[in-house]
Amino acid sequence: MTEPWLSADDIAVHLGVTKDTIYTWIAEKGMPAHKIGRLWKFQASEIDDWVRGGGAAGNVSDGAEG
Repeated sequence: MTEPWLSADDIAVHLGVTKDTIYTWIAEKGMPAHKIGRLWKFQASEIDDWVRGGGAAGNVSDGAEG
């Protein structure tokens, strides 16, 4: 069975972060995402590999530091 494409909302819930953080990670940290029309789509396996590889490590300047 093929892995489903997930929305930014779905991936935000999957990772426990906000949708704004997802968009920041796409722009600033190279989060694996695929633009389909005007929407970003994701595959959970790619995101999980990216996180395990340290892609989400470090601070993001989204005002969530503290």
